[in-house]
Amino acid sequence: MAQARETPLLSCRNVTKTFGSLTAVSDLSFELAAGEVLGIGGPNGAGKTTLFEMISGQTGVTSGTITLEGRDITTLSPVGRCHAGLARVFQLNTGFDSLTVRENVLVAAYYGRAPRRMPGLRVPSGVDDQVQDALRRVGLEARAERPAATLPVIDRKLLMIAGALAMSPKLLLLDEPVGGLTQREIDQVAEVVGQVAADGVTVVLIEHVMRFLVQLSNRVMILHHGKKLYEGDATGLSRDRDVVEVYLGHGAGKEVARMAADRAEVRHVG
Repeated sequence: MAQARETPLLSCRNVTKTFGSLTAVSDLSFELAAGEVLGIGGPNGAGKTTLFEMISGQTGVTSGTITLEGRDITTLSPVGRCHAGLARVFQLNTGFDSLTVRENVLVAAYYGRAPRRMPGLRVPSGVDDQVQDALRRVGLEARAERPAATLPVIDRKLLMIAGALAMSPKLLLLDEPVGGLTQREIDQVAEVVGQVAADGVTVVLIEHVMRFLVQLSNRVMILHHGKKLYEGDATGLSRDRDVVEVYLGHGAGKEVARMAADRAEVRHVG
């Protein structure tokens, strides 16, 4: 007797988003198993961020359904999705500049894990522990008392990730987490995200930096004009003619093939 199929952590079924006559995402379906890292790429205007907006609840779907652990969250509010276990890190740096690093993460931990209709006068000790753990995981412990406004770009990005981790998410959405960073800083964020995934958090990331995307993703999905152009492992990207023509280009395609081969070799040795 065949075993019942395990419920995916995230499922998007025939998801469509239109803005008047413009279709930003068209009849898109995919599933994500717990523990996976899905990398999403594609040209500007492909519908990547609109997809994140729908998954996180910032914009409603025109049609289709989204489920988290089998629960239909299609019409759930962004706050409700957050409390259900979904956290999102935005492309642009966000935060409370007048608060310290620790206070920023504390706000996320206190309000992001459960409804707080009547906030207490004291922060529960468990929340403090969660804040400290999140700061440790991204390497910001030593800068915990610095005002967020004084942080360099790399630390602002790590602060956003720390805030998301403080919510104890089951699913973490990262929208271009290494945009504008140097190669050394990209490697630093890759190490953090890689460890987050190794700790069991499911990750979906949008990224144009192919080295980062290939290094971290178990599976890659390329979008174009709101539709799925490719879905599979990173090693197949450079062999897909449409992906090379529309997105990578022939020179970059060869470099992606090399990076995918290097990653596969590292995993084999490991």
